Amino acid sequence: MRIDAISIFPEFFDVLDISLLGKAKAQDLLDVKIHDLRDFTDDKHRTVDDTPFGGGAGMLMKAEPWGQALDLVMTPETIVIFPSPAGELFKQATAKEFSQAKHLVFACGRYEGIDQRVVDYATSNAKVRLVSLGDYVLNGGEVAAVAMIEAIARLIPGVIGNADSLTEESHSDGLLEYPSYTKPSTWRGLEVPEVLLGGNHAEIAKWRKARALERTQQVRPELLD
Repeated sequence: MRIDAISIFPEFFDVLDISLLGKAKAQDLLDVKIHDLRDFTDDKHRTVDDTPFGGGAGMLMKAEPWGQALDLVMTPETIVIFPSPAGELFKQATAKEFSQAKHLVFACGRYEGIDQRVVDYATSNAKVRLVSLGDYVLNGGEVAAVAMIEAIARLIPGVIGNADSLTEESHSDGLLEYPSYTKPSTWRGLEVPEVLLGGNHAEIAKWRKARALERTQQVRPELLD
């Protein structure tokens, strides 16, 4: 998979060079390119923002630098993702959908956002999605983009060593994951549940399912709806 990210703070994406994603890049499972939006400006101050029409607080990102940056990376097969609190909620199903794409572009806004015409222009040249991590506001799209890239990339075949582990994670089946334990069986007076020590895999599976339902009911009951 190819991923491009456009930002005025490209250093945010250095974290993608470590851990499993760094290995995935080294093995050519993931091709990631980061672009500095200021490289697409044409003034000596490398200006990317201006005051919004109609007034209001803050500054808005100008259209032309974005147009030039998107022209460099967009193809008809591209999905352009604008991280935005005004977008659809990013879920595990969204990550799975995006993991099957050939090319993703993350357009990371700052300040009060990006001129709407950039989104409209991108829509005429590629598939476009506005996506939110949750009902809160960040300073920019970079943190959200990094989180989404990790959630997406780990679903690409070969990125995670044991692919079976993906099927038992939170949200993989609509539930939160059951609690897990490792050795020793007794730690500071706390015991591992007896059922996990007995080797009866049918009972273990039953226990895990019950605990997943219990945790989901307590923490995220809306998922059961």
